[in-house]
Amino acid sequence: MKLDKKEIVKALEKITVPGEGKNMVESGAVTNVMTFGDEVVVDVTINNPSLQARKKTEVEILKAIHKEVYEKAKIKVNLKVDTPEKKPQIKGKSIPGIKNVIAVASGKGGVGKSTVTVNLAVTLARMGFHVGLLDADIYGPSAPIMLDVERERPLAIQVDGKSKMKPVENYGVKVLSIGFFTQPDQAVIWRGPMASKALNQMIFDAAWGELDFLLVDLPPGTGDIHLSIMQSLPVTGAVVVSTPQNVALADARKGVAMFQQESISVPVLGIVENMAYFTPEELPEHKYYIFGKEGARNLAEDLGVPFLGEIPLVQSIREAGDVGRPAALQTATPLEEAFEELTKSVVQEVVDRNENLPPTEAIKITTMAGCSAAKKR
Repeated sequence: MKLDKKEIVKALEKITVPGEGKNMVESGAVTNVMTFGDEVVVDVTINNPSLQARKKTEVEILKAIHKEVYEKAKIKVNLKVDTPEKKPQIKGKSIPGIKNVIAVASGKGGVGKSTVTVNLAVTLARMGFHVGLLDADIYGPSAPIMLDVERERPLAIQVDGKSKMKPVENYGVKVLSIGFFTQPDQAVIWRGPMASKALNQMIFDAAWGELDFLLVDLPPGTGDIHLSIMQSLPVTGAVVVSTPQNVALADARKGVAMFQQESISVPVLGIVENMAYFTPEELPEHKYYIFGKEGARNLAEDLGVPFLGEIPLVQSIREAGDVGRPAALQTATPLEEAFEELTKSVVQEVVDRNENLPPTEAIKITTMAGCSAAKKR
């Protein structure tokens, strides 16, 4: 017996696609029907990926053709599942009143990331911006010392009927750090989930108020804390700090790659070269490139990201950090000028980023994405 294609299609019109109100021909689920004597091949595409839906669709096609057309027809059903792409659910949320969240990171420890963050914060404040600093370096918090607030403690205040932490403030910068809640000789021995919970409390249970910039001083490397921050907050952009030598540049490259992961996609505002050269106090016009010359500048050019500026290796930077008076506050000095130029570059990159790119959303990282990122580390 030779089957009629029109009769096959008419029979399929009596089948409703699972999850839809239309029959499978009208809905476009039937993409092709071919007949060869008493054989028929039906190509079908459905949106429901469940095994139950697939089996039900196949059985309904067999029943309809056998009943309406020919009970001994040989039927082959090619069933394809086309699941509509779902937008990821965003776990994080923005904080009302905070315009820009800037993550400051480094692939390697000891490159002066916290020093750069603190001096960037106080320079922004001197320029008239409202600035907050979240010290997210859970295992090595240093912002309280550098901002001369290590003996301070955040107070509890009521905001809209809820108890909130009031950040400690100095030099025009609001700051929260795990260092406020631990003793100087107490080591923070926490697993990732505990550290992430503490960070979320400092982010969302704090009364930050109106801020133009919230700087987030991340720990070295690319790990749990970084992912937790980016899952919790829509990060406007990232600044990566490095020193010029190859061993630091290799890790800085990984830091940039982390933010540029497809599953993360945080714009990299640029790279800062810290300890770019050494200038002795008695020879202020001399530059000694102890760790190599222009390594971070060359890395930025190689990666196609902005080079934000260079900070010299000067003894007074270390001294200023130790006594809690950031070096950028020293007026009419090369350091003040260096940090001011760096800050202007960061502000300009933020302006350009906000004009040319859509607002950042807090990311959702799947298990596979996390594994992929871990493999690339």
